[in-house]
Amino acid sequence: MSDRPIKTKVLITVMTYPHPSRGYQELVCTAGITENDEWVRLYPIDYRYRPRNQQFRKYQWVEIDLLPRGDKNDRRKESRKPILDSLQVLGEPLPTKNGWRERREIIDRMPTYTVKQLRELHKTERTSLGIVRPTRVLDLKIEPAEPEWKPEWQNLFDQLTLFGPVQKPLRKIPYKFSYVFECEDSHRPHNAMIEDWELGVLWLNEVARLGDEEQAALSVKRKFFDEICSDKKDTLFFMGTVFPYNTWVVLGVFWPPKQLKPDFIQGSLF
Repeated sequence: MSDRPIKTKVLITVMTYPHPSRGYQELVCTAGITENDEWVRLYPIDYRYRPRNQQFRKYQWVEIDLLPRGDKNDRRKESRKPILDSLQVLGEPLPTKNGWRERREIIDRMPTYTVKQLRELHKTERTSLGIVRPTRVLDLKIEPAEPEWKPEWQNLFDQLTLFGPVQKPLRKIPYKFSYVFECEDSHRPHNAMIEDWELGVLWLNEVARLGDEEQAALSVKRKFFDEICSDKKDTLFFMGTVFPYNTWVVLGVFWPPKQLKPDFIQGSLF
C-alpha cells in the first residue's frame, strides 16, 4: 500500500465532543461516508483551532487528502490521518427538507447491523464503524462523572495558557449519558455511552438557559430520548470503537421522520 495521501470526498456524519490533547491542544473524532459509500475516520482534527473556512458541519461534504493509515498506533480499519491544510469545505450541509431526503439517499445505501454483528465484524475484519438499527430504545441513562478534567489535562491547559497559543475554554461535562437499547438479536439490553458533540453542546446551552446542571441533563434526556427516539422517528445509531479499548459507543444519531408505507398512503387516499 502506498503511503502517499489520497484526495477524498467525505460526507461528515459524526463529530464527538472535544477532548484535550498534548500534541494538538484538543481533538475531535470525526467520521463520515465517502463518495464510494465507505466509512472513513478522520483523526486527529483540532476542529476548533482550524481556520473558519475549514470548520465543517455535519452532513456537509468536504474534500481532504488522507494518508492510507491511521495516526501512530491507530490501526482501526477505517482510520485515516488527514492532511489538515488540504481540507476544503464543499457547499452547504445537506438539508432536512422532504423527510431528510438528500441525507437518506446516502445513509440508506449503507448497511445496518446489530451490536452483536458489529462486534463479530470487529473480530473478523477489524471493522470499527457502522450503523445500528435499534428495535427498541429503553432509556437514556444519566450518571455522574468527574466534574473537572483529570490533573494531567488541567496541567496541560495551564502550560498552554502560559506558553502556547490562546487556549479556548473547554468545559468538562460532569455527566455520562448512555443509551439502553435492544437489537433484533439481543439477549439482553445494550448499554452504550453517547459521545456525540451535539449532546454536549445541548447540555452547555441548557445550563446557560436554566442555570442548573442537573436540570440541563434532564433536558438533554428529553431531547435525545423522547424526541430523537420517538415512534415517529426512524432512529439509527452511528457507532464506533474507542481507541485503544475497542469499546463500542454511540458517536451520533440519525433520526429522520418515519416514511409512510405505500399501502398506508393508498388507504388514506381512498
